[in-house]
Amino acid sequence: MNASKRVPVVLSFLAVAVIWGSTYLGIRVALDGFPPFLIGAIRFLTAGSILYGFLRARGERAPTGAEWRSAGITGVLFFAIGNGLVNVAERSVSSGLASVLVATMPLWATLFERFAGGRVQRLEWLGLALGLGGVVILNLGGELRASGAGAVCALVAPMGWALGSVVSKRVRLPGGPMTTATQMLAGGATMALLSKALGEHVVVTPPARTIVAVAYLAVFGSLVGFSAYVYLLRNTATSVATSYAYVNPVIALVLGVAFAGEHIDRAGVTGAAVILAAVLLLSRGKGRARERVVVTPALDDAACESVR
Repeated sequence: MNASKRVPVVLSFLAVAVIWGSTYLGIRVALDGFPPFLIGAIRFLTAGSILYGFLRARGERAPTGAEWRSAGITGVLFFAIGNGLVNVAERSVSSGLASVLVATMPLWATLFERFAGGRVQRLEWLGLALGLGGVVILNLGGELRASGAGAVCALVAPMGWALGSVVSKRVRLPGGPMTTATQMLAGGATMALLSKALGEHVVVTPPARTIVAVAYLAVFGSLVGFSAYVYLLRNTATSVATSYAYVNPVIALVLGVAFAGEHIDRAGVTGAAVILAAVLLLSRGKGRARERVVVTPALDDAACESVR
């Protein structure tokens, strides 16, 4: 990576790691005044509209029909599934534990890449097995067993995000910040439809802190955080872009304990440690694969892409 890209890549990674680590607590607070899919609809339609309007006013071209379709597919995966189910899960699962389950996302991304024709190295398979073992350990704790549907939602959510990350590298998107805007608009619109279909509504005037939480999620969690994530996807390997996942849970756990009175049992701590170790092992496996590509010029472009 050349010097001109190193600084924005590092800053983007820090933004994703720190901001998205804090959004779990933000969601927890927002749920005190808003239902889950309505939170997402407000968050992403607001952020997407602001960003889209700004880009068009700056002279960016409007996306083509094909680009809108791709944005719709990935936006639903990222937001309606990847984010919406986290919102649902946090009604019965602590923000810290939800963040640990979402940390399995790179494991699912590796599996989906394999199904799409990519290569999975031996070390990566070991990371996958270790990560799934961590999920099993988490299920030995009392919180997941008690939460039922919430636990299922927290387990499925990272699969949607992982599939969106893989698909986004294989479809035609507008490029740059316009990708972020169109995906948020598509995902937010889908979440609004789901909210309507499920009969979600705000019963009373939401407390001021919940309104602030939704605003924080829209501005920082969406506009800043997702823009940084898209930049990482476009300028680094998938494994690098998704490696924020083993930083987010640490931040989320600390904030949940400090500000939401949450706690995590021994099984939770052990499972979290195993999952984070698995994600780190997975990242090392992908790093070694990239090194082999660099020193083996005989590999063709397709083979290089398969391990990127």
